[in-house]
Amino acid sequence: MEKQTLRQWISNFNKGIYDAYDRKTQIEAGWFDWFCRDSSLRNKTYKLGGVVKQIKDGGKVELDKTYLFFKNNCPLNGPLYDDFRICSIENGNVQFTVQFGCSWNKSKYTVYGRTPDGEGHWENAIFETNSSRELVKWLNRPWEE
Repeated sequence: MEKQTLRQWISNFNKGIYDAYDRKTQIEAGWFDWFCRDSSLRNKTYKLGGVVKQIKDGGKVELDKTYLFFKNNCPLNGPLYDDFRICSIENGNVQFTVQFGCSWNKSKYTVYGRTPDGEGHWENAIFETNSSRELVKWLNRPWEE
């Protein structure tokens, strides 16, 4: 199956293509793995998608060279939490993992990922905030700033 670019995902989201609650629609929206009820996925898509749809060209994410998927995580210790991952279409490598409300993190939004030098930062966050607005600003700001 061909991966949908992040630009196409944002367009589909804005057109309401992921509005339905059924499992098939939510898998098409990008749900890869979940531990919650299927009926919960649509609301999660809209919560996370509300951030994703604000990502613009010119920042840390290239809309035509990446794709998106969602995950509902079940840690061994702590409550379920959600994340979205932005990956390279070319090689499938995860560029960013953006966690929402993981009880292990000190902030509501925590980003792990690759920096411009290609280094992966998966043990320590590269950005944390309690504001979705600040998260979007950070994603939309080029690395040099």
